[in-house]
Amino acid sequence: MNELIKNYIGKEVVIYVSSSGVSGVVTKIEDNWIEVENKNGQKQLLNADYISRIQEYPRNKKGKKKLVAV
Repeated sequence: MNELIKNYIGKEVVIYVSSSGVSGVVTKIEDNWIEVENKNGQKQLLNADYISRIQEYPRNKKGKKKLVAV
């Protein structure tokens, strides 16, 4: 699964983990951990075993972010 997640390094994503969601830029993947940095520069570590879904942050035709319920 880590090989698939590596495609998202450097991209802004929304990651759904059990009962909540995290949005930010994937900065690093090691072993089974994903490091995500949000727009404020805060970093979070997520265990890949608990991730149910990852998607690139959706944008409209003009390139602006769409509203996503996290």
